Amino acid sequence: MIRVLAEDVMVQPVVTCLDMEGVLFPEIWLGLAEKVGLDELRLTTRDISDYDVLMKKRLQVLKTHGISIRDIQEVVQGIAPLPGVPEFVDWLRNRCQVIILSDTFYEFVRPLMKQLGFPTIFCHSLEIDSKGFIANYCLRQKDQKRHAVLALKNIGFRVLAGGDSYNDVSMLKEADAGFFFCPPESIAKEYPQFPISRNYTEFQEYLARAGGFES
Repeated sequence: MIRVLAEDVMVQPVVTCLDMEGVLFPEIWLGLAEKVGLDELRLTTRDISDYDVLMKKRLQVLKTHGISIRDIQEVVQGIAPLPGVPEFVDWLRNRCQVIILSDTFYEFVRPLMKQLGFPTIFCHSLEIDSKGFIANYCLRQKDQKRHAVLALKNIGFRVLAGGDSYNDVSMLKEADAGFFFCPPESIAKEYPQFPISRNYTEFQEYLARAGGFES
């Protein structure tokens, strides 16, 4: 969305980068943990700051208990956006470009994106073996959220960002304006520089002020 002043000076266009799980949708791994009854899968990026450590733990649990990609896909099929998300996303997409930056995986995220009209999402990929089990995970890029924000800034965008977990912090730091959405108290206390919104009305107000568009 490009706005032009009377003097024909172009105002910097805005793009908002949002985390997915915890901000737009419930956590997929928590849903899987409930389905299979394994507390080991309840750990998320809210609990462990090192994503590689977290994913290795997850893959070991999946291997030990014979949990396949189909099991995860079945969980994803039953996940709906958090209450208020469709309206929030519609509001935001009417005011600026929106990109979802997530550490989830393309192999099971499509049903979630369909519910929001297929917004752009940058995430990672999985290696699936011939029997349908996850053999490994492949990062599209290490610290991909921060790099995506930096790239958008380098091509002339003002970047706003919103997240809730440890793996969002570098993205929030790199953005022109970064916000927490319903983070755990422990993370909020660790990074007090980021304003906190507890609902989508507050989130809209923060984004509108930072982006220079109407609330």
